[in-house]
Amino acid sequence: MTLDVLLFASYADAAGAASVRVSVADGACVADLVQAVRAAAPGVPLPRRPLVAVNHRYAAPDAALSATDEVALIPPVAGG
Repeated sequence: MTLDVLLFASYADAAGAASVRVSVADGACVADLVQAVRAAAPGVPLPRRPLVAVNHRYAAPDAALSATDEVALIPPVAGG
């Protein structure tokens, strides 16, 4: 399946785009998607376990994905 992954703030800046399109196998999980993003956008500085939202809710690495999901990578934030 192919998913458009939304990128925000520093991730979007590093990728030069607000999203990246990746392909993962049917039945893939969030961790599989993160690997696909790393391959598709190697310049995006993802931490070991980035924060991922699926359909506006934070998702665990083992959460299953479907072709209709909205997926976003959320960069670390700092206050101040």
